[in-house]
Amino acid sequence: MEIPLSSRVIREFISEYAASVAMTQDGTTNGLRSIIDRRDIRGVLASRIDRFGSEDDSSGGCSCHVSFDGDTLVLEASDCDGQLATAAACRRTVVDALTDRDASRIVVRSNGLERQYRGRGVGLCSSAGRFVDRLGERNDRLTMTALDDPLAIADEVTMRVGPVADIGIDAGLTRAAQGLDSYEDAFSPTVGLTIGHYRLDPSIGDGTRLRDVRTLDTGTDVRIYTRQDGVPHYVLDIVDLSLTSAERRRLVDGYEAIAEGAVEGDRVASQALEQGSDESADPLLTTVLRKHTAGYGILEDLFADQRVSDVYVTSPVARNPVRVVVDGESMATNVFLTQDGARALASRVRRTSGRAFSRANPTVDATAALENGTGVRVAGVTDPVADGVAFAFRERAADRFTLPGLVANGTMPAEVAAFLSVAVERNAAALIAGTRGSGKTTLLGTLLYELTPGTRTVLIEDTPELPVEALQSVGRDVQALRTGSGDGPEITPKDALKTALRLGDGALVVGEIRGDEAQVLYEAMRVGANANAVLGTIHGDGAGDVYERVVSDLGVAPSSFSTTDLVVTVQAHRTATGRTRRLASIEEVVTDGDDIWFESLFKLEGTRAVPTGRIDRGESRVVNQLARPTETYADVRAAIDERATRTETLADAGRTRPREVATAYAGRRLEDG
Repeated sequence: MEIPLSSRVIREFISEYAASVAMTQDGTTNGLRSIIDRRDIRGVLASRIDRFGSEDDSSGGCSCHVSFDGDTLVLEASDCDGQLATAAACRRTVVDALTDRDASRIVVRSNGLERQYRGRGVGLCSSAGRFVDRLGERNDRLTMTALDDPLAIADEVTMRVGPVADIGIDAGLTRAAQGLDSYEDAFSPTVGLTIGHYRLDPSIGDGTRLRDVRTLDTGTDVRIYTRQDGVPHYVLDIVDLSLTSAERRRLVDGYEAIAEGAVEGDRVASQALEQGSDESADPLLTTVLRKHTAGYGILEDLFADQRVSDVYVTSPVARNPVRVVVDGESMATNVFLTQDGARALASRVRRTSGRAFSRANPTVDATAALENGTGVRVAGVTDPVADGVAFAFRERAADRFTLPGLVANGTMPAEVAAFLSVAVERNAAALIAGTRGSGKTTLLGTLLYELTPGTRTVLIEDTPELPVEALQSVGRDVQALRTGSGDGPEITPKDALKTALRLGDGALVVGEIRGDEAQVLYEAMRVGANANAVLGTIHGDGAGDVYERVVSDLGVAPSSFSTTDLVVTVQAHRTATGRTRRLASIEEVVTDGDDIWFESLFKLEGTRAVPTGRIDRGESRVVNQLARPTETYADVRAAIDERATRTETLADAGRTRPREVATAYAGRRLEDG
């Protein structure tokens, strides 16, 4: 059996016997042939059996191309599978490369897959490389064994005394091998598709218990494990890795065709796959390629799970797993992005949002649409304010919620929805309060459908989240203004508000009240510059909390705050079936000219907001103000009751889409959907 020799050993022999240049039939110099025959190196290697597995690849040398990227050793493998645990020839190549320098990780790319090795396997190979380097020409057999089988040589060196043992200790070889019973123990890589710029950690760990399994629409499987000593483990078995070697090669070729601009048009992914082939593009391959070129990569799989609301990419990405929030519960995934993956995400955010994101502009707040149509809000940071690129992705509020829809899904009862509908329609000034992720923006977008079609609405947002297009599609007159930091061509929220007050008399909507615009908004309300509905969201838990934020933190005078009619508080909470949202309270703002206090119109009782009786007793200041010149307090109550009946009827009938609701509001027949 022919045993391939390490390239380093061959180089040393060739250097020593450079004068012997006549070649034998197998390409070995005559001088080198005599040395090999005399020292019987092939015999030594051929007679040894790897105690940790058969040398199934020892009949041929390793053809991997070796390079370094910083402290990363990169092997480009063509004929190997990249499994260092079983590919002894690749291990020899790795140890040989590490005789000159150390590495903190090893990356092997093979047939469209990328395996990244860290930890003990890398340490073992690095220490074996140091051992070979420091051993020099003292013992050729030990040199060859260390290149080929570091674990075996570590055991042998441990039993020795003298200079060789000292070299093993000094090189760290004996310490690196301690506790390793096999190469499978040493080499447990994270694996990913090369074009995907991610890696999956296949290890589950001890002390875990399988809690849930499901298959997503993308074909990816998800398993959730509980862990005794940490947050739950969210494990993707991504469909990409189920592809055959031939399918992966075709995928990589298609990716290169797109990257080089060789294909154009609406069917770029399928055209790229069909290039140079008589076969039509496989639907699965087309989906995977589109995901990693036009889409957001592995985020498409994560957000395909309808339970996932947030995805966090923490820098530095190579060390930190992607985390998700599933039904309100934080979980660590088995997904790691590569540095190229983080950069690819940053590029996609720049391309889809049109916003700068670089060292000169190291933060970004934008929105994006995934391939499946899911809208996400993106917040990103990069150098110098963070150690590399990091992101927070949050699923955007659905554009299609209506008040009948929120009644149907249990967010609020019909009588609460009816009160809000009448209040908004009759130009109340209301703040939607809640903590992060409680559903403030969802409710605000929903309430905009309650404005009459003839109401001019100017909407101010720094990041577009409200359903402008959906509102316009059902005949609402909505003009959106997008604000920014005040740098460059963007305008500040404060200037946008001043502009909005000049864009027509009508409802004013502020996506989030959080800065200087608060003072302008309340001043406009106080002097009557906007006599129509004023709506906005603000962080806070209840009217008292909102008052402190607006007056104490944002500097609005108490007398100006008193122009607020209602504070509506929403909450996120957990149920037996997962995370959901609910309306927790509606409080009206009451003042006697000197003091300001709050009275509850609806408050949480159990899991639902119920009336406090204040409206029924005729005590509500807001209800009294909602009465038109020819109406009484009782007329407003009757309008609310009628609206509750209509809302409940729509909810029960499943007629909750915007066009259906708008048609019902206009008094026309509901259309089949």
